[in-house]
Amino acid sequence: MESVYWVLSWACHRRCVHCYDDRFRPYVRGALDAVLGEGERAWPSVLANLPDDFSYLDRGGERQAGRLILAGGEVLLDGFRQRIFFPVLEAIQQRWSARLAPRVHIQTTGDRLNEAHLEAMLERGVKGVAISGFDSFHVGMTDARQAKLAEKIDAMMARFAVAQVHLGAGKAPPSDGPTYLYFGAEPGRWIGELWPRGRAWDNDLSTATWETNFCARHSGAKSFLDHRAQGSEVAIDPNGDVFPCCLKTGAPIGNLTEEPLLDILEGLRGHPAFEALNRGDPGGAAEALGLDRDSFRAMSKTVTPMGRDYENPCIGCDRLYEQQLTAISALLRADRAARRALQSA
Repeated sequence: MESVYWVLSWACHRRCVHCYDDRFRPYVRGALDAVLGEGERAWPSVLANLPDDFSYLDRGGERQAGRLILAGGEVLLDGFRQRIFFPVLEAIQQRWSARLAPRVHIQTTGDRLNEAHLEAMLERGVKGVAISGFDSFHVGMTDARQAKLAEKIDAMMARFAVAQVHLGAGKAPPSDGPTYLYFGAEPGRWIGELWPRGRAWDNDLSTATWETNFCARHSGAKSFLDHRAQGSEVAIDPNGDVFPCCLKTGAPIGNLTEEPLLDILEGLRGHPAFEALNRGDPGGAAEALGLDRDSFRAMSKTVTPMGRDYENPCIGCDRLYEQQLTAISALLRADRAARRALQSA
């Protein structure tokens, strides 16, 4: 598998206006305990049901180590860090032999990162640190503050011999050593238009059009079934739900507390609608379900919460799920469960 994006918990210290899921927010007292408890209960089964071989073949036919990306919320929050993040990192070190192991990457907003955290992560096998808070949507992150924070982080990374790389400069690290990069939801980036989800949708911030096909971009559904090849990626929620894209389809394709990831993916292979999503073509998924592309485009039109006309294939995909794909996903999941029950009988 080239990439698995695993959200360990919804707990975050920010409530950003552009966030793709409104569950990412601050929690306190009993609510914090409950939201951390969800991830805490699920992660051992999720980890056990990830592929035993985390390598993939690149387009040149060379075998490469895949990436396991751990994210929140904010993984460095007090409580989150001790109860989930560090235990998961330690368990990952025990889960795979070096030849079959993923490169472990983490995402953090950067404003909670300090030397003790960095040292602890590197000791626990982290190979990549992605710092995601560098855009104008993060409250208080003016250009001057971004520059000051970057100066602090750059110095910290230099002290621990962590090399800087740049988003879009290629997947391969400059060496086997750890790396870091900065990114944010800015115009011209791969999510610069913002997904029509969560608070980005509620706040009418998505500038995506009909021509903006997130499905065919990195972190979209394209190639999610091709787990042996370059380009494959799935997203995992804290409770173990699996989705073919990071912005999330209308229903999960399975749950890793119930079954292995590769069983889920192989169980969808051959279904024409999911094969179309695997090509990054939600209109093709509509055709597989008996609709034409003009009908799919009509389904992809809506009005934003603030009354603006909006048209994007993700909206059409949501409606495909409402009408057919949620029920189909549930039937396929039930069929896999029945087969597992027969095999264990």
